[in-house]
Amino acid sequence: MSKPEYFIGLMSGTSMDGVDAVLVDFSTDHPILVASHTEAIPAHLLSGLQRLCQPATDEINRLGRLDRSVGKLFAQAVNHLLAKTTVTADEVIAIGSHGQTVRHMPNLEMGFTLQIGDPNTIAIETNIDVIADFRRKDIALGGQGAPLVPAFHQQVFARQGHSRVILNIGGIANVTYLPGNSEQVLGFDTGPGNNLIDAFIQQNLNLPFDEDGAWADSGTSNPVLLKQLLSHSYFSLAYPKSTGRELFNQAWLEQQIADYSHLDQEDIQSTLLDLTCHSIANDINKLAPTGELFVCGGGALNKALMQRLAILVPHYKVATTSALGVDAKWVEGIAFAWLAMRYHHDLPANLPAVTGASRAAVLGGRFKAR
Repeated sequence: MSKPEYFIGLMSGTSMDGVDAVLVDFSTDHPILVASHTEAIPAHLLSGLQRLCQPATDEINRLGRLDRSVGKLFAQAVNHLLAKTTVTADEVIAIGSHGQTVRHMPNLEMGFTLQIGDPNTIAIETNIDVIADFRRKDIALGGQGAPLVPAFHQQVFARQGHSRVILNIGGIANVTYLPGNSEQVLGFDTGPGNNLIDAFIQQNLNLPFDEDGAWADSGTSNPVLLKQLLSHSYFSLAYPKSTGRELFNQAWLEQQIADYSHLDQEDIQSTLLDLTCHSIANDINKLAPTGELFVCGGGALNKALMQRLAILVPHYKVATTSALGVDAKWVEGIAFAWLAMRYHHDLPANLPAVTGASRAAVLGGRFKAR
């Protein structure tokens, strides 16, 4: 037996539904998920983060404080994760921390992306080296800084002779197209994932998310509203492209549904779920007319979403990544452990065809615990 090569991945996505922490062993060809843990984001911290995602006053002070607070929360996630195992901090080579995105503006004249969760704080509180800041090198190279997980998908899920699409549905949805030969892998954000359906049910029923899409399924989609939502310019952009809360947020949603106050709330929810499914399906059907579709992320657990999506991609065999041996809930967390491992071994981790960067590069920086 080879000696384990332990890395931890930390991920908190656009949906801000908790910090995912995974312990992964990379000593074999296929990453082995050893343990997983989700750390809840305390209410006061969550409201602070949501406020920071909207431009306002006193941002720098709030940013500085939240940067430290998120760092402490991420460290807590790591310590709780390790407490579930017999693995000690000394045995972990490094933590790969995605951070919490508070701005993603890659298309400005001077594009930028900003993730907080101070890696120095994480390193000190866990006593483990932290590799973080994965996105900004790609932006410096003219890329979008996102999505970064397609490189990991290619390594783990690509198979000769199989045309596969890996779909990650977090707050935002992104696809990776693996054509099954040495042709270039493609990947980009398709648009909203869970963020609008989560926001709408939170606002109206005070529930964190629509379990199994049951509320959406109790309504009837409105085709006129759906068409209007799908007319957003992002959907017709050519890739490489990436998006986030900057485009698809509560303010945009309220503006879109202003003329539809006569609709029942569940009809709006159903239409929002269709927006997610149609925007994803339109892109998948354009990539290849037929193939295999494997879904991961929180959306993979939404029964209504999976059923509606399957109808819209009739020539695809649809399953979750669990069918390929990687638990659908933890794929993104494992991907950030993988990014840390790539950095540690001085290997490039971005795919220029996906992000638009001018070349492949080693991503991130190391923050030492000692």
